[in-house]
Amino acid sequence: MNKLGVIGGLGPMATAYFYQLVVQMTDAATDQEHIETIIYSRPSTPDRTKFILGKSNEDPMPFLLDAGRKLKRQGANVIAIPCITAHYFQKRLEKTLGTRVIHAIEETGKYLKANGITVVGIMATDGTVESRLFQTILEKYGIACVIPSEKNQAKVMHIIYDDVKSGRPVEMDLFEEVSDKLFAQGAQTVLLGCTELSLIKRDYQIGKGFLDVMEVLARQAVIACGKLKEEYNNLITE
Repeated sequence: MNKLGVIGGLGPMATAYFYQLVVQMTDAATDQEHIETIIYSRPSTPDRTKFILGKSNEDPMPFLLDAGRKLKRQGANVIAIPCITAHYFQKRLEKTLGTRVIHAIEETGKYLKANGITVVGIMATDGTVESRLFQTILEKYGIACVIPSEKNQAKVMHIIYDDVKSGRPVEMDLFEEVSDKLFAQGAQTVLLGCTELSLIKRDYQIGKGFLDVMEVLARQAVIACGKLKEEYNNLITE
């Protein structure tokens, strides 16, 4: 079995939930059948969105690379990053490390195509949306992307930073305003494209038609390193 390395702390609660998902998704009857996992929580990593948007000169890449090298030295041969915005650095990181770094967005494209989805709405950070991380990859799979208006994108950022990352109750009225508008604009599925939004799915009833990109990442980590429970082949909420 492959050994899973996790570059975590981006943020910490999302990392804890990611590991929970990996354990839940693994088809294991005993402790010994679970995936050997090394988690390096590095919350000091600079803010990814601010760097991508040119609002900060603090480059997250050296932090991600240092964490990846330490995981590799400890035997990790598959790496996952439970931070979607950090996938902006995925190609450079994988090439420099010489180790597989699971690309959550690429895997999301494959999953959507396999399930016949052709139009998706994206709820993610400004850094993810403005760098076109999802749009560029999903378009390769023939999937059109709908993004929030400037006003609604500000609501998404408020939910991510002022609610979830700050440990405050989620303003679900704002979440519903954004997602309802994306569905109204033709989205068949709305992507929870930030790991903080994954925590909303964990803790609240969000309804039908959502796909949590962190669940896609956890599913692929289990496929790469262990055995997946069959029920986790269906990730879009019903």
